[in-house]
Amino acid sequence: MKINGNAIRPGNLIEHNGRLWRAVKIQHVKPGKGGAFLQVELKDVRDGTKLNERFRAADTVERARMDEVQYQFLFAEGDLLTFMNNETYEQITVAADLVGEPLPFLREGMTVTMEMYEDEPISVSLPETVVEEIVEAEPVVKGQTASSSYKPAILANGVRVMVPPHVESGTRIVVNTADSSYVERAKD
Repeated sequence: MKINGNAIRPGNLIEHNGRLWRAVKIQHVKPGKGGAFLQVELKDVRDGTKLNERFRAADTVERARMDEVQYQFLFAEGDLLTFMNNETYEQITVAADLVGEPLPFLREGMTVTMEMYEDEPISVSLPETVVEEIVEAEPVVKGQTASSSYKPAILANGVRVMVPPHVESGTRIVVNTADSSYVERAKD
């Protein structure tokens, strides 16, 4: 689908110079002399290289169409992860770097959303939050509960998070997978 150069928004996938790019940042620029343009920072979906490009309103770019498919995580073998399509039961193996930062939160049997472009996996998105158990937390310092301070804790998967002072070892908490931040105590 063709779109105007000034219609690009952060997160959009576009085809440009024969490659697939994701728009990371955009900035409208109106110089004192000449026409306005859109300065776009693009990141290559496949190899992560970045490119800064200018698009005028008259320019057209091809917006890539992504399909989101639900997959279930089966197992990991080295740096390769195997998933199963929930509808067709076909298995697919992808590199672990498609998951990115939230990789430690990936569990067997977890349902994830995989973005596909022409039947090729582009990215893997975990659920927004997961429930994890704290295995190690520092003791509460007397008087620390008066202010809104946080203390470090280590989860069962080895990730370090900052938690409120009342949370102790053995407590199950809800963690945001995007930035490894504490959300709340688990309600189970």
